Amino acid sequence: MKNKFNYAEATVADFESAVGQYGWVVYENALSEELVDGIINDFTGAYDTRRQIQIENGIDTSMEGTLHHVLERDNFGLYFLEQMFCDKEMRHFLDGKYILNGMSGVINMKNDRPYVQNVHRDLRTFTGNLKMMIQMIVLLDDFTLDNGATYLLSGSHKEDVKPDDEYFYKHADRAIAKRGSIILFDSNLWHAAGKNYTENPRRVITLSFTKPFFKPQFDFPRFLGYEFGETLSEDLRQVVGYNARIPANLYEFYQPVHLRMYQPGQG
Repeated sequence: MKNKFNYAEATVADFESAVGQYGWVVYENALSEELVDGIINDFTGAYDTRRQIQIENGIDTSMEGTLHHVLERDNFGLYFLEQMFCDKEMRHFLDGKYILNGMSGVINMKNDRPYVQNVHRDLRTFTGNLKMMIQMIVLLDDFTLDNGATYLLSGSHKEDVKPDDEYFYKHADRAIAKRGSIILFDSNLWHAAGKNYTENPRRVITLSFTKPFFKPQFDFPRFLGYEFGETLSEDLRQVVGYNARIPANLYEFYQPVHLRMYQPGQG
C-alpha cells in the first residue's frame, strides 16, 4: 500500500504524496505497547463518567461507546500529546503552528450503532486547498474487516460532493492496521467507522488539530485551569491552546504582548 509507512522511517515527502493523492496515510509502530495499555486502562472510568451525563441529558441514543474530550489533568491525555506524534507532518499540512480542536475516544462494540458509523467528514464546510483541520486516529486494537476498521473514500477530499451510501461502501478503502498505528487524514475526506461483528471491543482515540485561530470544540485551557497551564512545556501549551485563548474581560485584553491571551505567531 502506497500510503502505509513505518512511523520511525516516514518522511514529510511520504506524507505529502499520500495525503495529496488518497487523503489519508497510515503510520505503523507509532505507539509503544506500554502507552497503548495505559490509554486503555483509563478508558473504562472515562466512559462511565461521560455515559452517565449522556443519559442524564437525554442524548444517549446513538452515543454508545463515545467518549468526548478525554484530555484531563490526571489521565493519559497530556502524556500522549507531549510525545508530539506526527508533529512535522501536521505543521506541514497546516502551514505552521496548530492547536488541539478535539480529543475523544470510541469503543466500538458488537451491535452498537454510534453516529460515527454514518458517512461523514469532520469539517462541515469544504475548504479545498485551504487546509484548516487534520484528523488523527490512534489504534488501541487491531483494525480488521470483522471488527469495524474505518472506511475511507480515497480522493474524496478533493471535491465538495457527498457520496451516497451505495457508492461510498462500494468504493471506500478499509484502514487495516495493527494496534499502536496512527492514521492521519485530511478533514475534508468522507469516512465512516465500520460495524464490529466480533465479541471484542475495537477502541481508538480520535483527535483533530487546526490552525490556531479556528474555534476548538472544547475550552481545554479553561477546563484544565490557566494556572495549571503554567506548569506545562511550551510545546504542550501551544498544542492544548494556551497561546490562542480569547480574553473574557478588559483586564485580560489590555496586557503587554508576552501576557496576552492570543500570542504572536499563531497565524
